[in-house]
Amino acid sequence: MDTEFYRIKRLPPYVIAEVNAMRAAARAEGRDIIDLGMGNPDLPPPQHVIDKLCEVARSPDAHGYSQSKGIPGLRRAQANYYQTRFGVEVDPESEVVVTLGSKEGLASLATAITAPGDTILAPNPSYPIHTFGFIIAGASIRSVPTTPDARYWAELEKAMNFTVPRPTVLVVNYPSNPTAEVVDLAFYEKLVDWARFHKVWILSDLAYSELYYDGKPTPSILQVKGAKDVAVEFTSLSKTYSMAGWRIGFAVGNPTLISALTRVKSYIDYGAFTPMQAAAVAAINGPQDIVENNRALYHKRRDVMVEAFGRAGWDIPAPPASMFAWAPLPPALKDMGSLEFSKQLLTHAEVAVAPGVGYGEDGEGFVRIAMVENEQRLRQAARNIKRYLQSMGVNSTAA
Repeated sequence: MDTEFYRIKRLPPYVIAEVNAMRAAARAEGRDIIDLGMGNPDLPPPQHVIDKLCEVARSPDAHGYSQSKGIPGLRRAQANYYQTRFGVEVDPESEVVVTLGSKEGLASLATAITAPGDTILAPNPSYPIHTFGFIIAGASIRSVPTTPDARYWAELEKAMNFTVPRPTVLVVNYPSNPTAEVVDLAFYEKLVDWARFHKVWILSDLAYSELYYDGKPTPSILQVKGAKDVAVEFTSLSKTYSMAGWRIGFAVGNPTLISALTRVKSYIDYGAFTPMQAAAVAAINGPQDIVENNRALYHKRRDVMVEAFGRAGWDIPAPPASMFAWAPLPPALKDMGSLEFSKQLLTHAEVAVAPGVGYGEDGEGFVRIAMVENEQRLRQAARNIKRYLQSMGVNSTAA
């Protein structure tokens, strides 16, 4: 019997899983690992959202199959969010679909619109689903930079002029996971013009829309005139409302892409549990103080982490958005590589981070640090890292 399945053969070993396995083994031994590896929020959802979940779950008729595209009230709530937050009008019937988190939405849309042999443009480094959703669907990936500078545009043009077959889809993700880079509306305006000229679909992952800092809200590509001709955008409640495990996300935008996604989803799932969708409505339509509170909390954690790690001897650029820092390896340890450095931190400092190479070859030389521990634990992580760096001959700037 052949066990070399076609799509499984196209998936390389998941590099980050190596560090995850080491972390699990260390915790099984009773070691206190400070986990800054996975972007798993440590905060609870708002109480009124949990109350709504319980209320609806008590209804005897709330336990059947739901609508795979999402209940109407939730699609209307998301349309209202786009109107309120971005000034963008969308039709909840034809331009919104509820997904099982943005990750499932991206993977399902890749399945819907990809033919074997298609070429997809995706950032490198990038969140794995941005590439592997399409690889699973049978496409080939051509990488473009993550940093939105002159090289980015040059690589897009090179890809269109020298790739056979010509690319059909471009994936963008700002604020970026893992790099935390951001763009302004002018970037999206140029990108929409480019996509319309080259007849390329744009898939925008805006999962970190509300985790921005320094008073600089992140824009949506759908704010650009004509964007809905070529673009669909994915958002999520995971980080905004600390509802990661609930798996509620959205795709919004181009009706053709939304229709394709909806049709595929109708074959493979019945949608999220209805009480969870009702609770998601309560999150979007209810009091929004948690959004500002979460933003302020992650902002404070960012500042504490950058300051404490810097004093420990590891300078980390302050991310302008998201819940992640994209940290270059300390110069003295750069030759170690991101995977080995991550293993060393776990073993000798009891701090888990994600190796940058797990997000693409251009992620080598970096690690991703998730701000999912409180300020006290971040300072403890810095002390542990300081001891490790000193043992490797790297001097800290202060005690």
